[in-house]
Amino acid sequence: MTFAGAHTALVTPFRNGQIDIPAFRQLIEDQIAGGITGIVPVGTTGESPTLDHDEHLKVVEVAVQTANGRCLVIAGTGSNSTSEAIALSQAAEKCGVDACLLVAPYYNKPSQEGLYRHFQAIANAVKIPLVLYSIPGRCGIEIGVETTARLASDFKNIVAIKEAGGSVDRVNQLRASLPSAFEILSGDDSLTLPFMSVGAVGVISVASNIIPAEVASLVRLQLAGECHEARVIHQKYYPLFKDLFIEPNPVPVKFALARAGKMASEVRLPLCEMLPSNVQHLTATLSNLGL
Repeated sequence: MTFAGAHTALVTPFRNGQIDIPAFRQLIEDQIAGGITGIVPVGTTGESPTLDHDEHLKVVEVAVQTANGRCLVIAGTGSNSTSEAIALSQAAEKCGVDACLLVAPYYNKPSQEGLYRHFQAIANAVKIPLVLYSIPGRCGIEIGVETTARLASDFKNIVAIKEAGGSVDRVNQLRASLPSAFEILSGDDSLTLPFMSVGAVGVISVASNIIPAEVASLVRLQLAGECHEARVIHQKYYPLFKDLFIEPNPVPVKFALARAGKMASEVRLPLCEMLPSNVQHLTATLSNLGL
């Protein structure tokens, strides 16, 4: 299995406090129609911290059923509790996902040895492929290059990393330290192109919730060596890539989806609606792009 391509970090639609299953199914259909390689339910963009366990697994089940083998399903099952991450990963495996996405433990800030043992325990508990997720801006720690290489060497089901540290140099370091078969995915839309230029093979994207075909095309063109064409797409949508983080994700992308009539913009506390000034700014960006 390869994860080369564009994967969408799906939002979880809500309506009146409940998961809006019809809107979620339609969102997945839109992704598949746009040529997306995979979908990632219940990650950060899916507001996993405010879903209870039953809701979390329901979203995973619906994603698997709706995709029905037409694209990859990579379920977010990370936690800062190793036992919870194991339980979520095992449950997702039973649901039939293709892989799990495992964020670095947040808040408790383990050492690199603690990180190794955390991922070791999960890798030993499931058989499906695992994608590490390093995002120090949210977790307070990164999965070190040496730790990543050690995990890749020791566990055959740890096969990729979503890199969201914002550094092209770190992607260079990872690529130089990891087996050629171990895949690196960008965790930031605005950095997909530069990351791919030094060895990443795709992206787990927020923007593709809105523009799946365009993000899929950007990645496909870059993988094919058609760098100029990929750069044209990147430059056109760069303002959107940046402005979708004008406030905490997924508040802006949900606003954009609601503006397109796809779902309500509802988020769960502690997230809340955007400031009026940011609504005006993002609306202008979307209008300028014809979205």
